[in-house]
Amino acid sequence: MQKISALLLLVILITGISCSVEDKGYGAEDMDCWREGYCVQERVDMAREAEGIIRAKVDNRWQEYKTVDLPEKFTKWSVTKRLETMERFRKHQPPELSGPHNAMVASYGAKRQDSQFKINNAVKGMGFLPKREKIKAIIKMLEDTGDNPFSAKLDTLTAMYAKAADIFDMRKQVSLELYATPGFTTQTFLNQILNPVAALVFLDIPSYKIKAIVRLIHPDDPNLSDYERDVVRYINLIHSYFHGEFSKNFIAAVYNVVEVYDNSPQKGARGRRIAP
Repeated sequence: MQKISALLLLVILITGISCSVEDKGYGAEDMDCWREGYCVQERVDMAREAEGIIRAKVDNRWQEYKTVDLPEKFTKWSVTKRLETMERFRKHQPPELSGPHNAMVASYGAKRQDSQFKINNAVKGMGFLPKREKIKAIIKMLEDTGDNPFSAKLDTLTAMYAKAADIFDMRKQVSLELYATPGFTTQTFLNQILNPVAALVFLDIPSYKIKAIVRLIHPDDPNLSDYERDVVRYINLIHSYFHGEFSKNFIAAVYNVVEVYDNSPQKGARGRRIAP
């Protein structure tokens, strides 16, 4: 009986450890990811990305994740809605809050010092990332047209989305971490540094959910590869291309797609996984 009790206690302890990422409350001064003005995310290993495999330390354990292409029904919905948004702007109408641009990003990892909770949700602007072999050409195009009138920029973006399947890497969605600094830690940043997994939900009909491994890339990291520099440059550039110039480059967040769900409230959907 004592052996059984001891074994049960051991199982409980192991289970508790594996489910709890970090128990202490974090302040900005506790984030050891910061170097001399830039941060380094150490819990994601992209060495086998070309094979479609990403290693990440999730729930305090290194694991392998296979990335997948976004399903055609998702990309068709996303591109169609983005093209509709271009038309709304041409008619001087405001954009809709629903749709593919605004993703509700759920994460968990550690408590901030001002909270009792490790979970978090935040709305993030989301978009596509050009394929590795296309990204330099797209960056140059955006740089060359960056001073064009807004109507001409809409034409450029429309042309990009019209060729989405050819231009974009359908295994990724991308965003920016706008507010995290060495002196201030957002809950999303804290969670994704310590536990680089997230769920993205897009509010619309149809509605989709993506579960992803998050790669954070700081623009001032001197050890970035040429491709990583292009990724940071593109995401910041496409952001300022539409919203106006900013005085700094922000941390890039790359959401590597692992699973996709159809959350639409209709038969055959209702949270069913559609990829892989």
